[in-house]
Amino acid sequence: MQKFSMLGHRDKVAVGVSGGKDSLALLYVLKKFFVDHNRTDLVAITIDEGISQYREESLQIVKDFCSYIKVETKISSYRELFGLDMDQAMLQRPSEKMTSCSMCGTFRRRAIDMAAESIGANVVATAHNLDDQIQTFMINLLSGDTDRIGWIYPEPVQYGPTGLKKVKPFVEIYEQEIVFYAVLREIPFQSEECPYMHESIRTALRAFFNNLESEHAGIKYNAYNSMTKISKILKTSSKESISNSKRCSFCERNSTSSICSVCKTIQVLSKNNM
Repeated sequence: MQKFSMLGHRDKVAVGVSGGKDSLALLYVLKKFFVDHNRTDLVAITIDEGISQYREESLQIVKDFCSYIKVETKISSYRELFGLDMDQAMLQRPSEKMTSCSMCGTFRRRAIDMAAESIGANVVATAHNLDDQIQTFMINLLSGDTDRIGWIYPEPVQYGPTGLKKVKPFVEIYEQEIVFYAVLREIPFQSEECPYMHESIRTALRAFFNNLESEHAGIKYNAYNSMTKISKILKTSSKESISNSKRCSFCERNSTSSICSVCKTIQVLSKNNM
């Protein structure tokens, strides 16, 4: 956290907590850090995507764990924010080319921001780890979305109407190490995978890097360092893109075009439901 100046003394931090091992471990670590520094400005925010027979379990895990470690919880849902949930979005999408993860990722980022703003937080902490980081880099590279590569550099940048910052305290930690920590600390977490996750190329990239790591120990960390150097170089142009961004003509939030990705997605889904 200190390396990338992630947290300040007066920051109110909203932790994105899904109920999985990474986010619950992050909440546990930050809670301990805040207690050690006599701070109470920490809130867990959880997004209910509306995935039947999957999300219910994780919501209960989050509620129970937050109650146990005495952290305030804020729960928001896609339905209340966007008028539909993921199960409905999957039925309304025009084709499988609009993948579950692309829709969910678009909605989730906005939902987390809105939840954080609603509680007056100025920092959003997410549990993205080293594995997530190199996978995201490759997804952006393979999709030709090079502008976003600059966005993944770990040093936080302020954005949005309230100047939110997103931080990733676990960004240099292997996913496997977080699993070990969660088990060691007896942190309960949902082990069931999202039923829609296998539509994403991320699953294939995870397997690819895990196979490489098993044969060449340390290759993930080398890849992370190389990708971080590249994203730092591209960060300047990304900053200019953020500062010169337009406002969405529908929701009036910052956007790289006249209509933001959230509103575009909702329009496509609504049109296909007519």
